Amino acid sequence: MAADISILQFVLIAVVAVLTSIIGGLAGYGTGALMPLVLVPIVGPEPVVPIIALSALFTNTSRALAFRVAVDWRRAAIVVAAATPTCLLGAWGYTTLSGRGVMLVIGTMLCATVPLRRLALRRGCKLGDRGLAVSSVGWGGVVGGTTGAGVILLSLLLSAGLQGAAVIATDAAISVAIGVAKIAVFGVTGVVSAKVIAVAVLIGVAAFPGAFLAKRLVDRLPLRAHIAILDAVVIAGGAGLILGAITQ
Repeated sequence: MAADISILQFVLIAVVAVLTSIIGGLAGYGTGALMPLVLVPIVGPEPVVPIIALSALFTNTSRALAFRVAVDWRRAAIVVAAATPTCLLGAWGYTTLSGRGVMLVIGTMLCATVPLRRLALRRGCKLGDRGLAVSSVGWGGVVGGTTGAGVILLSLLLSAGLQGAAVIATDAAISVAIGVAKIAVFGVTGVVSAKVIAVAVLIGVAAFPGAFLAKRLVDRLPLRAHIAILDAVVIAGGAGLILGAITQ
């Protein structure tokens, strides 16, 4: 089961889950980018994406509930319809990777999220419904087989004209639906083990209150400094995973 994980490691996972939940509620992303940095050394690279996918049902559901009045259901439906088929393919592809391949995929994705987000914001891209749907097809393949792809969805929603709490709320609602699709693939292929379930439930339960605390802070706390710190941690962690894969 999860007997090879110590009590101290469980506590560390829970603490990081609370912190990343608050960051995710404030910035709209962060949970999928930061949790692998503590999970990979503890559980290994292979179970990370299934753990994040399962725990995300808790974290994104709490975020969607906290910000429920701000969800843009029309755009959420567009993204889910376009992204689900490629998400299923991406999740299946992930199950075929070796431990080294998983570390390379996750590490590369984490390092890419920062420049992708900044590039999208700098260019001020604007997307109509058709552009949002086409872009979501590509995002579906990425999110199916990696963690940390939430920053891409965040950029798409911003480009589609959503602002403030609407971005965070709609992102969470979409992520719940996409998470169900990923877990279905992981369940069928047998990668959802007892350890995956135990760690995912721990993360989900520990992170649940963070979304409601983030809602209280979202209009009071300047995001510039914590986003800069988050970017640095994500890049450093992703580079560490890539280096570990190369030297493995």
